[in-house]
Amino acid sequence: MTALPRGESPGPSATDDDVVADAPAPVPAEEATAGTDEAAEEATGEAADEPAGDTTDDSGADPEADGSADGDTAAAPALSEAETELAAQRELLERIEKRKAEKDGPIPAGTKLSGPAADLLAAVRAVESGEKPGAAFFDSPAPAAPRRTVPAPARERAPEPVSAPQGAAPEAIAAVAAVLAAGGAPGSLAAPAAGTLGTHAAEALRDDPWQLLSLPGVGPEQADGFARALLGAECGPDDERRTAALIGWLLERAALQGHTALDAAEVRAALVGRAVTDPVAAVLHAVSEGVALVFHDGPEDEGDEDEEAAEPAEGREAGPETDGAPQEPAQVLLGLDRYALAEESLADGLARLVNACEKDADWSQAASSAPSPSAAELIRAASAHGLVAHTGGEAARAEPAALIAAAAGLGLRALGAAHSVDGARRLAEAVGDASAAVTLAGLLAGTEGPGRDEEGALAVDLLVVLDAPQVDVETGAMLVEALADGTRLVLSGDPGVLGSAGAGRVFADVLAAGACPQIVSRTPDPGPIGELVSGIGIGELNQVAAPGREVVIVPVRDAGEAVHRTVQLVADSVPRAIGVPSSDTQVITVGHGGSAGTRALNEALKQRLNPGPGRFGGFDPGDRVAHVPAPGRTVPGVVVSADAEGLHLDCAGTPVVVPQERVEASVRHAWALSAHQAAGMRWPAVVVVLPGDAAQGLSRPWVYTAFSRGERHLSVVHGVDQALPHAVAQSPAQDRTTRLRTLLEASDG
Repeated sequence: MTALPRGESPGPSATDDDVVADAPAPVPAEEATAGTDEAAEEATGEAADEPAGDTTDDSGADPEADGSADGDTAAAPALSEAETELAAQRELLERIEKRKAEKDGPIPAGTKLSGPAADLLAAVRAVESGEKPGAAFFDSPAPAAPRRTVPAPARERAPEPVSAPQGAAPEAIAAVAAVLAAGGAPGSLAAPAAGTLGTHAAEALRDDPWQLLSLPGVGPEQADGFARALLGAECGPDDERRTAALIGWLLERAALQGHTALDAAEVRAALVGRAVTDPVAAVLHAVSEGVALVFHDGPEDEGDEDEEAAEPAEGREAGPETDGAPQEPAQVLLGLDRYALAEESLADGLARLVNACEKDADWSQAASSAPSPSAAELIRAASAHGLVAHTGGEAARAEPAALIAAAAGLGLRALGAAHSVDGARRLAEAVGDASAAVTLAGLLAGTEGPGRDEEGALAVDLLVVLDAPQVDVETGAMLVEALADGTRLVLSGDPGVLGSAGAGRVFADVLAAGACPQIVSRTPDPGPIGELVSGIGIGELNQVAAPGREVVIVPVRDAGEAVHRTVQLVADSVPRAIGVPSSDTQVITVGHGGSAGTRALNEALKQRLNPGPGRFGGFDPGDRVAHVPAPGRTVPGVVVSADAEGLHLDCAGTPVVVPQERVEASVRHAWALSAHQAAGMRWPAVVVVLPGDAAQGLSRPWVYTAFSRGERHLSVVHGVDQALPHAVAQSPAQDRTTRLRTLLEASDG
């Protein structure tokens, strides 16, 4: 591998006079450590700078949890995208129940549960099988998801309202506020607590103060202090209420980092770090109370799984000997029921698609006329299989596009779904049909696409999901349950990019399990950027020839200079030397915090590109923003205006109105984004900022994702010295603990 020394670039040096002009000395920025836990931040919509492993969160309550709502509205507004998505989720749960009731027996996975944990899972499956009503999971019945066809692109669209969460009753909030005050907790937590814990939240907190941990932004230290104030001498580190809440908090925290389960040994170790003297008893109690489910991934045996979850590995006997050597003790996992249900439903649904495929047309002519050998191979695989995985870079997206066009030519209802609006636009251009591509979120919410048939399934015969690494396990479960038997599903994406903001690693698990045919594209990404990114994918940071200044490096000494050079590139150098305007140039950095994170960069870029007083909640007309309508989703837009209804945005031609109470939680400036936010999108020019304090946040997938966002030009503001080639050279480890691969392998066997 060719290392990248400080000041040396994969392309021309940015010190050339026609690329970066001389400028005044940069103004030093405040030194701080950049936040590195981007996935957790994007998944929650929070802006915390602390790594996910930290135990405190200075942000206090999550502003998104504010349950206030405007009660003066005269007429009921149309369902927002978030509301329709929730309705779609509930409808899909009913479909899950119907499908499970048609089966001869329950899902095989999870059958080794015993004791109270088995009773809990049996209760969940009783709902799945139809013995109990699915409505028991919800406080009130939900309206059916609206089914409508996406309007033509040229038609004028009314602004889409984004409704605030429904608030709890004022009396309940007041009662919770009194309990919080007695425990020394901030009153700002009253509305979130009432919304999360229900109408009896005050009594629940008084009886079990550690339920405060269920609120976003509350850590164990705050919950312990609250409990001590309320319980006094009764409060102890081994209180079962405390240990159960800690285990739930650990699993929820792990989910923000992408895990759907945790090794029981990790949970016990974390409890010891929280002063729990008997972690074995704590785990057993949490399982018996249904706080966590326990799973045993390994050879079958007759042991008690609950006890194995609590018992340290060194205290368990090794498995039976194989070829003269004893097997390692099987891994025991703890997880939350929501992710257990999602993974098992997803595995079951994928197996159903694999087994239900029937030949419905003659695809031979379509394959022979495909634009490339890889496209022909993909068409042949999709013609014969209900589930196909397709891998490749940006240029390889032409192959799913050819598949969609071929299927449509055969009279099939073919559709492509991408992670972002930008991805859907690029796919539609490749297919040559604006109606052939939608966003996956819009498709599942019923706001885009062909709608549903009379049985509630998506009205498609072939669905191609691009940007598949961005699909989390709950979205994946919703997706497969929305597909009728016989529907073909193609999961397509680049396995080198960062994973989903939500829990799970669906695409990686499908590939690892070998659950379906895998088509590896042989179409390379063109140009110097494509060559550079291809090398990064195999662990090499090579120098590339860039005669058109497609790749440029800008060496910097510190974070202050990094901010200065970034502003100079976006505002002057790239538009002048490359011909890409500032509006088409995107800045990507490692984290939100720090002296060269997204906040600092956005502040500096706003001052240069669109200065203003921020009279609309910190925003001015013309500001580039990122709207987060749901956790893990980032929609770029531009501020248009603001009025009593809220902040008016133009999101890729779609008017969006964000209510005033939602602006702070769901809208941020977006001249600079994190790599997780940028996943699934591309821009004509990209400036990647790597200040010295960002070294610990670098990894091969991060570099691969950030560097591959630029179409024509990539500038790297480089201040991490040898940390960059070191991060690229390190093989990416499986950084998420999931069960989907095991479930898929079991269903295949």
